[in-house]
Amino acid sequence: MQVEVNGDAMELPAGATIGSLIDQMALAGKRLAVEVNEDIVPRSQHQSFALSDGDRVEVVHAIGGG
Repeated sequence: MQVEVNGDAMELPAGATIGSLIDQMALAGKRLAVEVNEDIVPRSQHQSFALSDGDRVEVVHAIGGG
């Protein structure tokens, strides 16, 4: 299935979840905010939230600094 992640097209297997996408992006364990089709998805739902063909996903990685 084809999804858009941070503005770039990405091919994912059918049934992929936000959790599997985060693992694929090597961001597991990082402080993230994830939005699917302009709706924020709580961290507690990342492993179970199934993505669909055509979804637009934004993954924002929090980086500390000062």
